[in-house]
Amino acid sequence: MANLFRLILIAAITTSTLVACQIWVNSEAPKTPIEIKPLPSVPNIDPKNSDPERTPDAPYLQTPERVVIKMLEMAKVNSQDVVYDLGSGDGRIVIAAAQNFGAKAIGIEIDPELIRESERATKAAIDKTPQIRSQIKFVKQDLFKTDLRDATVITLYLLPQANLRVRAEILPKLKSGTRIVSYQYSLGDLSATRTEKVKIGDQEHMIYLWILD
Repeated sequence: MANLFRLILIAAITTSTLVACQIWVNSEAPKTPIEIKPLPSVPNIDPKNSDPERTPDAPYLQTPERVVIKMLEMAKVNSQDVVYDLGSGDGRIVIAAAQNFGAKAIGIEIDPELIRESERATKAAIDKTPQIRSQIKFVKQDLFKTDLRDATVITLYLLPQANLRVRAEILPKLKSGTRIVSYQYSLGDLSATRTEKVKIGDQEHMIYLWILD
């Protein structure tokens, strides 16, 4: 009889505890569900003008990571931006724009091996920050044939003569307020809105920023 009474008492205490916990959970739960907004999709780019035979506009040289971050900081990149890296190499500027600044970012690169390298680097970045999956895109394409109407920021690391082509052929098609950031080389005699030097070791790295009227 004593054992039966003890079992009934334990069951009663357990039931009352569960009821009390449920009441507390219901009282603490938010009154309205939290809205989770999906990441915006990257604008589509028409790849029909891809030209595998054309020589790249600059040799492949890696931009130092500190310079990458400084370029994006100078352009004040944020989650509302669409960043195009023209001649995107191994994809580091594109990845940093999405991963560190929350932007949508598109890399335009004519070398298929560099596109593959960019995609490998993107996979590693997504493993660390899965939310950037829909913010990054790489396209094998001639940068001078790319539709840049959606761009709010354009990054460059090209040779001086290629920068002059960018000034003549691309800048007139961009919307007012677009920010152009170039590593190492200017756009001819077009006055920069701002310049910065980043010192790494004993070398100084020049960055130029233009904001289009």
